[in-house]
Amino acid sequence: MQRRTFLSTVALGSVAGAASALTVANPALAATTPAAGADTATNSGAAADVAAHASSGSRPFPTYFSLPDGFQPEGIAIGPGDVAYFGSRLDGSIYHASLRTGRGKVFSDGPGTPSLGMKTDSSGRLYVAGGTGGDARIIDTRSGEVLASYRFATGTSFVNDVVLTRDAAWFTDSANAVLYALPRKRLRLPSQDDVVRVPLRGDIEYAAGTNANGITETPDGSGLLVVQSVTGKLFRLDTRTGGTREVDLGGDVLTNGDGLLLHGHTLYAVLNRLNTVAVLWVDRAGLRARVIQRRTDPRFDVPTTMAAFGSRLYLPNARFTTPPEATTEYSVVAIRRW
Repeated sequence: MQRRTFLSTVALGSVAGAASALTVANPALAATTPAAGADTATNSGAAADVAAHASSGSRPFPTYFSLPDGFQPEGIAIGPGDVAYFGSRLDGSIYHASLRTGRGKVFSDGPGTPSLGMKTDSSGRLYVAGGTGGDARIIDTRSGEVLASYRFATGTSFVNDVVLTRDAAWFTDSANAVLYALPRKRLRLPSQDDVVRVPLRGDIEYAAGTNANGITETPDGSGLLVVQSVTGKLFRLDTRTGGTREVDLGGDVLTNGDGLLLHGHTLYAVLNRLNTVAVLWVDRAGLRARVIQRRTDPRFDVPTTMAAFGSRLYLPNARFTTPPEATTEYSVVAIRRW
């Protein structure tokens, strides 16, 4: 089948997905893991298999579909509805695709710098981490219009991921020991003057390589969890003070830890170059966690992060180990969440 290149509309076919491999690291813990509660990600709490299967008589949603050649994806966000958004680390363009068909197109041109981690809110706003651009953007998912841009840093920076809490959008910086926050205001967008910078202190120590990366809330919402890719350590962050405390993983490490997703007391962590999703049980305050499964799939090719819809996790293949060319192929893989 002839493939179209980046910045073109593509017809995306579905490919039958191979069953993902599953390793149970601790059967006893797996048997006693608390049932997952409501998701923090938009649309990830959709009823049962609404995301995975259409109504009776309809075709199942594809478990694999293509992105434009040369796109270089990294971030993903889903919703409102069964629409997924992907950011290009090449030029920051945003591609949206139907999870029902796998078809999509670029609907928001980038600024020439990366679009990395991203999240959508219930009002249809897409929050995007700007990587080496040292910034963030809020995009209207209906029109593709950039509603606002925010400058976080002027020197070397790597604004990598974002999580939405009730009060703010929190962004990690893998190059600088600081967290950035955009207050979430009900009646208006935050201004540049509203940007909050929270220096990190405590247990986390930045080293050469990728530091603070994936980010999510603790199960009780009292703090944040951040994975440090270069060390494989997980930290709990106090957003008021910037204090960090290493999470007790029982001797495990999350090597190459990238995107994080919380579902109740279950934490999913993408280990990008290991082509693995680690599944952890996390206590209420986010101080103790245990790896209960390590999941892989033969279709993985350095996935970076994930978003949930119904009973599935969707992961873009960033293919970091493949030299990026205009003709390099990229894809999205869906696996069952549990």
